[in-house]
Amino acid sequence: MRSLHIIGSRELGGAESFYSRFVPALSNFEGQEVVAVTRPGAMVAQTLPSDLTCQGVPMRSGWDLASVVSIRRLIHRLRPDIVQTYMGRATRLTRIPRSASAVHVARLGGFYKIDGYYRHADAWVGNSKALCDYLIREGLPAQRVYRIGNFVEPPAPTPASLIGALRKQYEIPADAIVLFSLGRLIPKKGFSDLLEAFAALPTHIGGRPLFLVIAGDGPLCTKLASQTAALSIEHRTRWLGWQMQTTPIFHLADIFICPSRDEPLGNVILEAWAHRLPVVSTDTVGARELIQAEDNGLVVATGRPDELAGCLRSLLTAGPTAWHRLAERGAHTVRAHHSRAAVVGCYVAMYEGLVRR
Repeated sequence: MRSLHIIGSRELGGAESFYSRFVPALSNFEGQEVVAVTRPGAMVAQTLPSDLTCQGVPMRSGWDLASVVSIRRLIHRLRPDIVQTYMGRATRLTRIPRSASAVHVARLGGFYKIDGYYRHADAWVGNSKALCDYLIREGLPAQRVYRIGNFVEPPAPTPASLIGALRKQYEIPADAIVLFSLGRLIPKKGFSDLLEAFAALPTHIGGRPLFLVIAGDGPLCTKLASQTAALSIEHRTRWLGWQMQTTPIFHLADIFICPSRDEPLGNVILEAWAHRLPVVSTDTVGARELIQAEDNGLVVATGRPDELAGCLRSLLTAGPTAWHRLAERGAHTVRAHHSRAAVVGCYVAMYEGLVRR
């Protein structure tokens, strides 16, 4: 079976990270011929393996008619069975020619506007129950809405020497407890709430200094840096910028925090679990989908830095044994429900069913 996978993003985010994992994994699945379609020079294109067939389409905006024509020609030339699009721009620009037999699958990772962007597809994938319920409420036919979760790859080990070098590079003491968070620096990710919560925590826990590490970039970069200074926590907060390789940073950390105000699923929670980190998250739709409170993670109200600080203080005081228990339960969740084989298998089964119709 041949499938085209079209994404129009230039920067990296959750959807792009999933794309960069899923498309190569699908290409390695028996009987699957995969073509990646990205914007030339896009960051997601740089994450794909060199042996994967790739095509470039500008997709400059959601109104790029030249790209509509380019995609139609690509479909006509390659004759795929499935055309899967990711995010609004790629989906809006993809219009299957009437002469083609391809099935258009739109994959959504958020509660986006349907009309004008997604309704013209033939089938839709949501990565959570809440998202699939939303798609059906918006009038999409339930029999063509599929719930398929995300997966994360098991991380490679990080040498202790590299972790030591990173601590030295970022001026983090060897005995420091490291709280870690990552994502786009945009309002819905809740980093301002995280900074307030961190400012309410003691500087030391059990005699060990407490540090906050945030990896990511975005329009709030300057504002958040100013907030850090205003809260007088700049000396123990580290801003790493966007990281192409996050595994060493996960392995540097002791506890992962997802402070989002809105998160349809939360790939970062899965990634933290895969790296065997305990997770503290706000009570988003995505967190409720993944976390069983007090079992594989801890959940606090969104937009409440005081509650987040209290939860972190309790977990930090409980010590490494409690951290390890949460981390192991999270790792078990990933192995049982969010493995590569399980998720890719669900997509292939969906493709086969759609093509047979």
